[in-house]
Amino acid sequence: MRRFLDLADFSRDQVVDLIDLARRLQERPEPQALAGRILGLLFMNPSLRTLSSFQAGMARLGGTSFVVTPGQGTWNVETRTGAVMNGAAAEHVREAIPVLASYCDALGLRAFAEGKDLAADLAETPFNLMASLCPKPFINLESAVNHPCQALADWKTMDDLAVPRTGKFVLSWVYHPRALPLAVPAATMTMAAQRGMEVGVLRPDGYALPEPIMARARAAAAASGGTVSETTDRAAALSGAHVLYAKEWGSPACYGNAEAETALRQPLVDWRVQESWFTGARPDCHFMHCLPVRRNVAVADEVLDGPRSQVIREAANRMVVQMAVLYRLLKG
Repeated sequence: MRRFLDLADFSRDQVVDLIDLARRLQERPEPQALAGRILGLLFMNPSLRTLSSFQAGMARLGGTSFVVTPGQGTWNVETRTGAVMNGAAAEHVREAIPVLASYCDALGLRAFAEGKDLAADLAETPFNLMASLCPKPFINLESAVNHPCQALADWKTMDDLAVPRTGKFVLSWVYHPRALPLAVPAATMTMAAQRGMEVGVLRPDGYALPEPIMARARAAAAASGGTVSETTDRAAALSGAHVLYAKEWGSPACYGNAEAETALRQPLVDWRVQESWFTGARPDCHFMHCLPVRRNVAVADEVLDGPRSQVIREAANRMVVQMAVLYRLLKG
């Protein structure tokens, strides 16, 4: 294993192997497994869980890490090919990535979508360029339309909770004051489909996920025996659900147009998860969200603080599954 870019690159057996390794490292720590190894972390965008969980996980395996956040104590970095660099950026990724890679044994990169051109973000061109420039093991810490570390943690969380591999998984759009990226909804929907689940996307009109993202999930479902559907009917979507996974995302129809996006989402403030949403779900239906979450905007306190909520377990699992990824990348 040399790259961890997309959970869909791995077979279901390979994903289960990573989760089994994560569980073993939880139960029987190996505090010197990666002694002397260095992890580089390049964050083009903010982080709380991804940054801290990778640093903590590397330390628990005996390794060390360094963090670079362009523009915060280091030069701004240009990502565009052919750019005339007469602006704020002093470094180009064509030099920055190989240089950083020379200092470490593995490199992780977070680079969000620009949110201006949907086709360009779906193509992941800047991220793929940066990945191609790294000769060392490379980890996707979240890109324009993918977040494999979150997806792997979510899979383990459902396994921990004994959610059936063929259970009903509902990914629901929820309200946020502004458009958020497509990475988590794309990654978690495909993960659930890859797991073999009955996946339903619940969303209001105007918030259908882009067809390339839906097609990836349908392909994963076809290979695993799962299904993927979408609806605007909340009661039908949640009927018999094992998991409700809430996430905010922007409208593909208004992509890059903040004024149109605001007008579309303004009437949708009632798309806030409340306990009443679970009326037709299974009594033991779990609530999941990747965090951060806006309390009483996207999700009510009664849900986040209630017995259904698994958001802390999910976040804790980020560290342990990433330890498994680091172990496989650097130790085998």
